[in-house]
Amino acid sequence: MTHPMTEKQPIIEIKDISFRYPGAEYESLQHVNLTINKGDFIAIIGSNGSGKSTLCKCFNGLIPTYYAGDLEGSVMINGLSTQSTSIAELSKHVAYVFQDFENQLVRPTVYDEVCFAPLNFGYEDYKERGMNALRMLEIEDIQHKWIWQLSGGQKHMTALAAALSLEPDIIIVDEPVAQLDPAHARLIYEKLKLLNEKYNKTIIVIEHHTEYIADYCTNVMLMEAGGKVRWIKPVKEGLSSVDELASLHIQPPQVTQAFHSLREKIVPTTQTMYPITIKEAALALQQSALPYTKPRHVAIEEQYKQSEEHSDRPVLLKFDNVVSGYQSMDRNQKPTLQNINLEMHEGQRIALIGNNGAGKSTLLRLIAGIRKPWEGSVTVCGKNTSQTSPEQLSDLVSFIFQNPEEMFISDNIRADIEFFLKARKQTNIEPFIDHIMDTFNLTELQQRDGRLLSGGQQRRATLAIGMAMKPTIMLLDEPTASLDIASRREMTRLFDELRDHVKAIVVATHDMQLVADWATRVIVMHEGRIIMDTNSRDVFQHEHILKLAALIPPQIVELSHYANITPPCLSVAEFITHIESIIPQEVYSGVN
Repeated sequence: MTHPMTEKQPIIEIKDISFRYPGAEYESLQHVNLTINKGDFIAIIGSNGSGKSTLCKCFNGLIPTYYAGDLEGSVMINGLSTQSTSIAELSKHVAYVFQDFENQLVRPTVYDEVCFAPLNFGYEDYKERGMNALRMLEIEDIQHKWIWQLSGGQKHMTALAAALSLEPDIIIVDEPVAQLDPAHARLIYEKLKLLNEKYNKTIIVIEHHTEYIADYCTNVMLMEAGGKVRWIKPVKEGLSSVDELASLHIQPPQVTQAFHSLREKIVPTTQTMYPITIKEAALALQQSALPYTKPRHVAIEEQYKQSEEHSDRPVLLKFDNVVSGYQSMDRNQKPTLQNINLEMHEGQRIALIGNNGAGKSTLLRLIAGIRKPWEGSVTVCGKNTSQTSPEQLSDLVSFIFQNPEEMFISDNIRADIEFFLKARKQTNIEPFIDHIMDTFNLTELQQRDGRLLSGGQQRRATLAIGMAMKPTIMLLDEPTASLDIASRREMTRLFDELRDHVKAIVVATHDMQLVADWATRVIVMHEGRIIMDTNSRDVFQHEHILKLAALIPPQIVELSHYANITPPCLSVAEFITHIESIIPQEVYSGVN
């Protein structure tokens, strides 16, 4: 929704901005010229390292005030120059919710947090400002909760409310869905939509998940390598540029990819824009008059791989009546995992899915030995974790944390990647390290401090750290958050390349497309219990389980359900193959 009264009123004006970080060989932004109007809801897309976060840090003055470097050009926010205005003053105009939003929360309760900024600015009405921010997001009911009691979605909402308490006109959210389950991700976007439409806030999101852009944003900005703005377009036009986006490692919505590929079959070749949402795609299928309800013939032995697959292979992990949790502030023990019985076998690719707080990360920490079970036992490659130190287990298990910045201990990422092998006094590691650096496209960044990289670059670097350990078991907590399509493909390709070392991979994820494309086994968790253990195709046919676990299937699975395609397609390629198989000859010959 646009606002006619403010549609053409510029609120951000960028003129010929260029920026280079200290020690960087290339500029992160090059001659950027940009105007964003008041009331816009704009998404910034681009491959990892294209300058998205760097550009947004120019909007609130963090560049050049906090992040040093060589800056040229001018940035005007509401008529103020960021180079001559303090960050404190700019924060009254621009709110920034970072990707690692939990680091923004500094007070013990939600109410304290949302009052904190206006209190420190000396506003007498700081309490009213805090409560107003809670009312704007409709979360007054959590005001008295302790921060540690909140779910991931509630923490994200609290960080957003705290930023709103200074009543800014511009709200920037970096990767809104990166750490949230799909249901909470949609809730965040609903709140951003509310702020945009009801309160006329200008919303800017940095986003890799184009299906959210399709559902909520009005415009999309494409950035390309070298920190250049390629174009700004209305969302439907921008996301319909399928070939162009794919060439820059950006994945358009699945339904858009499907209809683009079918453009010579059921879509007129003169059509340049395609459905970008489920609703549009379902309507387009209805209008095509195809007999798309015809059941698909799927080879049972190939497509319905049961969770018992590889059960005849060696057991690598075993949970026996495991209970685990934490001690609350009132000294009571709060279980987060309850009576877990589980075996994982060599060769399995396991996805742990479930809503925020379901217990996925706790389960991974138990495997790595970082946490010990209260009751029961966890056995990893024959070793009881209660009797084995995490250092000893690290020879077998590589654990990639959800927050990538927690994995950097050196002042450059090459040293971080080499650290484990050098600590184990392994020799002749340079060729292998060079290969890892090249595979994850990190060679040009190898002397950069990992903590100063973009979110996507950090994620790639942590994956490289884990791969360099040559583990028997790989544990990954939200590995695809912030990754572009090229990095996702490289990640899964390297899994296959290291199969001689990595015998099993366990991924805790909210990325349902990764589940559909990659996992051979899917374990659904809810409130510390396992509520389903199955395969990737079967899990998406249990809508009540997905709803309970706050999960939303990939677009192409949802479209299959709308079209009564049974069993549902798990990938765009499957969907295209099915549609092509049922196109009547007269339809095919008459499209053009």
